Amino acid sequence: MIRRYRSLPLRSRLALLVAAAVAFGVAAVSVSCWFIVQGKVYEQLDSDLQKAAARPQPYTDVLGTLESCPQTPQAATNDFLRTRDSYYLQLVKADGTPCVSSNSVGTVRVTDADKEVIRHASTRRGIVRNGTDTNSNDVRVLTLPLMVNTGIGNEPRLYPDAALLVAVPLKNTQSTLNDLALLLLLVSGIGVVGAGAVGLAVARAGLRPVDKLTEAVEHIARTEDLTTRIPVEEDSEDEIARLSRSFNSMTSALASSRELQQQLIADAGHELRTPLTSLRTNVELLTRSEETGRPLPPEDRKALLTSVKAQMTELASLIGDLQELSRPEKGQHTGKVQVLAWEDIVESALRRARLRGPELTITADLQPWYVRAEPSALERAVVNILDNAVKFSPEGGTIDVVLADGVLTVRDHGPGIAADELPHVFDRFWRSPSARALPGSGLGLSIVARTVQQAGGEVSLKPAQGGGTVATVRLPGAPTPPPEAPRHEGP
Repeated sequence: MIRRYRSLPLRSRLALLVAAAVAFGVAAVSVSCWFIVQGKVYEQLDSDLQKAAARPQPYTDVLGTLESCPQTPQAATNDFLRTRDSYYLQLVKADGTPCVSSNSVGTVRVTDADKEVIRHASTRRGIVRNGTDTNSNDVRVLTLPLMVNTGIGNEPRLYPDAALLVAVPLKNTQSTLNDLALLLLLVSGIGVVGAGAVGLAVARAGLRPVDKLTEAVEHIARTEDLTTRIPVEEDSEDEIARLSRSFNSMTSALASSRELQQQLIADAGHELRTPLTSLRTNVELLTRSEETGRPLPPEDRKALLTSVKAQMTELASLIGDLQELSRPEKGQHTGKVQVLAWEDIVESALRRARLRGPELTITADLQPWYVRAEPSALERAVVNILDNAVKFSPEGGTIDVVLADGVLTVRDHGPGIAADELPHVFDRFWRSPSARALPGSGLGLSIVARTVQQAGGEVSLKPAQGGGTVATVRLPGAPTPPPEAPRHEGP
């Protein structure tokens, strides 16, 4: 049953839930109403019985009637027992024998409860119960101690070993209650059916935006068109509107990611084509010289092999940069983010930079600063900045490196960067026209920008006063390590 329910469409399940909730509510109200009406009806019957039994009975008539028992109860001829035919009014002896009845239909069956009233008559307490007459008709019975009027004084006296039993048929009452139950059942059924119809209509109206969302998802899955958008009212803040906005944001992010991926592939293909073409040309020259038996001059062969080696190094560097950029923006590194002593990272990068530019003078003023980052990624970013300064510094030039209050500045004395080129320096594969003859792929600074941003910092490049370029990196942190934070030592 549960499995079949779960297989139903969502709107059908909502309609069923609404119908079930309404059915439960209507059933609770109907049952409560029936019991309340039943209680009121029986309360009215009990009141009528009390009124019928309120008048004390004449002593002489009672005495004569009881002395003639046992007898087959017959319709009473005594004035004090005569009443409407719809009532039973009879005297009962201590042993439960009914002496007379005011109803021609029959007498009410006496029970042990009625005998208990006679035994404890001194308490003057009666009972009200449901019973049957001799013809098995349901009746409502009131049994009271028998009070008689002796004519002496005005106070009625308790007659011993007898009781007065008053009853009324329940046929009409039960018929009324049955009719009421049928009416409530009919109204409840109509209410449940109506609630189911209303629930289905509400579910359809409420799920119409979900249907549009489903159609959009199916359209994207079928056509791979990430430009599809779901219209959303600007002032709407319900769950469906939030879901639609989230879906639109997701498709926008996917479209942007695909565009960046396609751009990366196109740029990578363009950048790889140049070293591969040069490698192919050099290899063909070497192969042709071997096939024709005319070896190249030693100087040309050495220069050719040196060119091949440089192109392979450039190709390997380009592939490494592409691997770095192909990782997702979040969680891209396999290493663990940890608290680092940034001055140690910079010192390690300086040792590598001095090996690449032995003819340059690199000064360093490093103050303690602790940051949270991935060690290898942060060191590579600093190395890329220093490599950029080494590449553009004139022979015998100076590079100044300062780390103070979480700000790393690297200043070179090279040709600098034109103002119109500054907005593009961190773009992928972008290279200044004046630097196209120099080695590099144009990915180093883009890797720097992404690494710094992921560490919560900022990076900028601007012309320096007096010539050259200043690279500035700001990372959040503190001059002292947090308690129990491990210190990372540079390689």
